[in-house]
Amino acid sequence: MLRTLDIVLIVIMTAAATVTYTIKHKAENKLEEVRRLDAAIKLEEDTIDLLKADWALLTQPNRLERLVTVFAADLQLAPTPSTQLARPEELPMLRADLPPSEEDKKAKDKAADNIAAVIEADNIATGSVAR
Repeated sequence: MLRTLDIVLIVIMTAAATVTYTIKHKAENKLEEVRRLDAAIKLEEDTIDLLKADWALLTQPNRLERLVTVFAADLQLAPTPSTQLARPEELPMLRADLPPSEEDKKAKDKAADNIAAVIEADNIATGSVAR
């Protein structure tokens, strides 16, 4: 005869087997997803390598020189004269190095006045709190 303890143990063993199978199934699904992502990453890396090789092939100086001679009449390309080249000190100043304009000064003064007005309005004596 089966006692109640035997039935409880059978139920516990069945539940444990079910939980174990569920965990194993989820782990296998995650492993498959990792393999799929690894394959996608490998494909992207191979594509990048192929594009780099293609770029190196397309930008070879000999190839570009041949293209310039073939399409010289259509493109009307000319060498850059040395007088057209600029040194770094000849370039205009950076925007950060420029002195502030009058409009910027007026905007800053107006903002400072607004802040002062807010601070002055906040110093109202209400009598409820000792200052």
